[in-house]
Amino acid sequence: RYDDTNPIVEKGVYIDSIRENVTWLGFTPFKVTFSSDYFQELYELAVQMIKSGDAYVCHETAVQIKHSRDYRRKHKKSLPSPYRNRSVEENLELFERMKAGKYAAGAATLRMKGDLDHDNPNMWDPVAYRIIFAAHPHVGDRWCIYPSYDYTHCIVDSLEDVSASCCTLEFENRRESYFWLLDVLKIYKPVVWEFSR
Repeated sequence: RYDDTNPIVEKGVYIDSIRENVTWLGFTPFKVTFSSDYFQELYELAVQMIKSGDAYVCHETAVQIKHSRDYRRKHKKSLPSPYRNRSVEENLELFERMKAGKYAAGAATLRMKGDLDHDNPNMWDPVAYRIIFAAHPHVGDRWCIYPSYDYTHCIVDSLEDVSASCCTLEFENRRESYFWLLDVLKIYKPVVWEFSR
């Protein structure tokens, strides 16, 4: 599967290169999929998270989000987004505005309502969706909101009934957020294995 969540960095040449390398190694995949094949399902699950109170639209800039994370690291005390406690109705309306292209790139994100007091920074309200005005090499220009890798990866693993999701050790600290999100959505959880490069 190609985890093609960011249209700015996803280029057809990279996809072709991976395909050629797999063929050169002597393998023929029984199936090739793209995370972008699931953009509609991912969007619907994001709406479900908003309705359950597990996601919110945030207007903090990337710099402000970084500042609140740095503050949490330094002071061991969370600094929640001022937009964290909006109503479900307001979040649904604002997320629809994001989807309709009513905000500039970077003006709003959809963040998952994690655990700001958790020791693992990946649980500190990670971004699920961001606005990017760029055509996607696989799905074209249908979307202007794109899911983050951390939101997408575990969900698509679940939707594809992956038995074991394997990744290198630097992703080990994402295991908690991986399982947390699948628990919130009440969907199947694959086994996760990390290994050394």
